[in-house]
Amino acid sequence: MNEAELRQELARLEAEEELVSAQRRNLHQKIDFGYATDGARAHEREISDRRRELHRKIDALRELLGVGDFSAQGEPTLERRFEIGTGDELERLDR
Repeated sequence: MNEAELRQELARLEAEEELVSAQRRNLHQKIDFGYATDGARAHEREISDRRRELHRKIDALRELLGVGDFSAQGEPTLERRFEIGTGDELERLDR
């Protein structure tokens, strides 16, 4: 996958994350205002898991592309470089 395709995938994931975050906020409001059914709580957990996975993929792509502020994290470890390396990055990220 080339850089342009990686950037396009990053933009797609960021847009999806915005939608998932909006769904999560909506569920939190319902739960906070007394509409906390077992189904709503289960759905919130699913949405939260999806949101965390999207954040992980977004962060990995940003790191791979060298965008964003990763200075606090320092250089990625060799294991992390392998995980997000070249070639089939997104297949590894989908695990």
